[in-house]
Amino acid sequence: MTHPPSPPQQPPFRLDRPDRATVPFVFASPHSGRAYPDALLAASRLDATTLRRSEDAFVDQLVGAAPMLGAPLLAAQFPRALLDVNRGMAELDRAMFDGALKVKVDAPTPRVAAGLGVIPRIVRDGAEIYAKKLSTTEADARLDQLYKPYHAALAALLEETRARFGVAVLIDCHSMPSALSVPDIVLGDRYGASAAPALTARAEIAFLREGFTIARNTPYAGGYSTVQYGRPASNLHALQIEINRSLYLDEDRIAKRSCFAAVQARLTRVMQHLTGLNIAELGGEMPLAAE
Repeated sequence: MTHPPSPPQQPPFRLDRPDRATVPFVFASPHSGRAYPDALLAASRLDATTLRRSEDAFVDQLVGAAPMLGAPLLAAQFPRALLDVNRGMAELDRAMFDGALKVKVDAPTPRVAAGLGVIPRIVRDGAEIYAKKLSTTEADARLDQLYKPYHAALAALLEETRARFGVAVLIDCHSMPSALSVPDIVLGDRYGASAAPALTARAEIAFLREGFTIARNTPYAGGYSTVQYGRPASNLHALQIEINRSLYLDEDRIAKRSCFAAVQARLTRVMQHLTGLNIAELGGEMPLAAE
């Protein structure tokens, strides 16, 4: 028995805008959604806590100061276990569904084979999400109601920003499991392909000033959003930021640690320094008059 698609229980994303845009930055948190639909819980073989292992828990709150710094923040409301907007829409596993899919499906990629396509088969620790195959209408519903609206909103924000400043910068914010023995922060710019060197260098300096340890592009060079929106030749830059969960999260209980507010304050200072970048270095200019 398959489960019929259910409408989203709330809007697919939250958009927090500044009173006035003063910097050419757009912050996004695509994996911090924590509204788990009843239909997902019913279809899953996993308990609610295990489902959250793929979630970039509370990252939207860690970077929540973006509007106060003059930049919008776009945060997905739906969980990554339901749909991953940091994948291409065609990164689907045909074997997960009970029939032929309407959407074009790419040749299997290593990520899809591993169960981490746009509709994931597993959570981050490898546990299978579903007890049975999903209906093909479920795939259509998730893509139409969640994926497309999120990317339409993100693309519109970036275009609006580029029109205003001559340049737009996407800061795509994520968290990473501490089990990988990663540093505090990994900056992903697709090895220089998605962002100007000045942007990545500014970010590195900003994090180092706050005492964070840094790596570039290893093990995370950037996902779909970094590729899709990082086009420096067109004055569009994208930088992925991965935050080590051990800094702020009890990873077993998916609960904030007592140091959460202190880490949040450090990240706010990082954002303040980063957004202070002279945008002439990226090919932009400040608007002559504020709207």
